[in-house]
Amino acid sequence: MSKLLLRPLLLVLPAWFALPALAGEYAVLSSGFRIHADRHEVEGDVVHLYGHLSAKDGDSVITIPAASVASFETEEYVPPPAPSSAPAIAAPTPTPDPKALVNSAALRSGLPPKFVESVAKAESALRPDAVSPKGAIGVMQLMPATAKAMAADPNNVEQNIDAGTRLLRELLIKYDGDVVKALAAYNAGPAAVDRYNGMPPYPETENYVNKVIRDYQAAGGR
Repeated sequence: MSKLLLRPLLLVLPAWFALPALAGEYAVLSSGFRIHADRHEVEGDVVHLYGHLSAKDGDSVITIPAASVASFETEEYVPPPAPSSAPAIAAPTPTPDPKALVNSAALRSGLPPKFVESVAKAESALRPDAVSPKGAIGVMQLMPATAKAMAADPNNVEQNIDAGTRLLRELLIKYDGDVVKALAAYNAGPAAVDRYNGMPPYPETENYVNKVIRDYQAAGGR
């Protein structure tokens, strides 16, 4: 290859080799250089190599002597990997329905669902996030020590309701089905009921028991 042709060729080669490998071919020169091109055209004793330098420059062509080309090699095009699909967005976990959980827990414990629901309303208005000034937690307002004794997590709404319902059942059994004593014990503790052999003289407890019974009767309970 003459020096006249070699100099412009060498000036262009770095730009061409900097390009990403696109589908096309390689012109293999007798000197050993390989030039990537989209396509080529032979015109007399010269070869035109067509390529794409950049979005700004557009298509470009290099003209070299045909005698300097030893061969052409078809490029084996390897498509870029497909972009990974976006991770599936998990559907939000439905918020448990406290009322439905109360109904299920009552049936498991053999208690009237409306009765347990009346207790839950008086305790927390069926709010799983309710916390009393004394530290009672959740729908059934379980104290941490009581929840631990019932092997329940008070912050788990399902366990909270199940444990509170089981506690109501135990108190009803303890007091031979006396609803007033069982409710008073749920509110003030069995020790207070046992000390007074019935409703302890606490206005808060008296109001609580009356509220539960009124709500239960209004819901059709007997």
